[in-house]
Amino acid sequence: MEIDRPIIRAVGTASLLPNRLSPSRLAVHIVLLLIVLLWTLPTAGLFISSLRDKQQLSVSGWWTAFAPATSTEVFRLPEAAGASFIAGRYVIEGTVLSSPDTGKRVARYGLSVDKAGAVVVGEPASVPVGGTIIVGADGSFRWVSDTPFAYTRPPRIFFESTTEPRFTLDNYVEVLMSEGIGRAFINTATVAIPATVIPILIAAFAAYALSWMQFPLRRFLAAAIVALLVVPLQMSLVPLLSLYNGLAHVFGAENGKTYLGVWMAHTAFGLPFAIYLLRNSFLGIPRDLFDAARADGASHFEVFTLIVLPLTIPAIASLAIFQFLWVWNDLLVAMVFLGTSEDRIVLTGKLAQLLGSRGTNWEILTAGAFVSIMVPLVVFFALQRYFVRGILTGSSR
Repeated sequence: MEIDRPIIRAVGTASLLPNRLSPSRLAVHIVLLLIVLLWTLPTAGLFISSLRDKQQLSVSGWWTAFAPATSTEVFRLPEAAGASFIAGRYVIEGTVLSSPDTGKRVARYGLSVDKAGAVVVGEPASVPVGGTIIVGADGSFRWVSDTPFAYTRPPRIFFESTTEPRFTLDNYVEVLMSEGIGRAFINTATVAIPATVIPILIAAFAAYALSWMQFPLRRFLAAAIVALLVVPLQMSLVPLLSLYNGLAHVFGAENGKTYLGVWMAHTAFGLPFAIYLLRNSFLGIPRDLFDAARADGASHFEVFTLIVLPLTIPAIASLAIFQFLWVWNDLLVAMVFLGTSEDRIVLTGKLAQLLGSRGTNWEILTAGAFVSIMVPLVVFFALQRYFVRGILTGSSR
């Protein structure tokens, strides 16, 4: 008996609907969405903060960036000597705002800390030392008295101000126009590119040898490399630096601060993970391909270049992303092996200098963070299609 094909198609489609709408699949999608939001939220906050006005950034968080910011401030009135005599009255005028052009407005004011919002702007208030004062919404004030002003300590005005949201590129301009920032970009690229290529190249040969070449202690070496993953960078930094300085002294390198040194340091720190990742990827290649290549007389080098490398491009690309990000964002290794001189300082070190020794210019940190991640973002998006495939390679083993 023959069954109509449209019926079969309808039955097949209906059988798939429950799987698409199953609670487990829905829960997985919700969890993944929450993870993405949790990872994206700090980045969004950092980006919003980088575009905010410095004064607003210092008094409120980024989540309040799109709402008027409210704050209570204090202003001490001028000395009595600054009074003017106008139309038979003594007058002192000025503004309570330090920067009237920032969009800040005064809402209420008072003459004591416990009555900071007792008077609405535009209405007069009696000053304890004599006269009356009126504060406007734009921050201007006019203090008038029928008798000469006489006081030893000027009174203070406590006022509540609101500031409309203000976004600007001044933070980026300050970072990009800083002296030496261009040189720092070049220095970072000079460090990052070789420090990415060298360990990947060495790790690829080592991973192939540990995967498909037979020699004594092969499994022991593989286990030792995995064990090196748990060694903290800081623990190995001092002995490695001592060894490097000794070699630099032998070969006559000035102070041992050379690009070669920082390349080798990043290579040493990056090799364990690189070999581990690539070895798992190489082991996922079917053995039949190697047997067929050897039957045709191919050498190990030909198998490596013609079979292994083309099949493991996703893993190599994902490793390149990781290594480049680590090196580009590094500060410790670069400062130790390269120094902080103006002709060799890397971008992270230059941004640390811009912040000041006590973090007085911390507001430009947000803009500096985005300036420093522009190049890694380009690299990631250029290779992101290989990223997931490369990370999952060999995961079933």
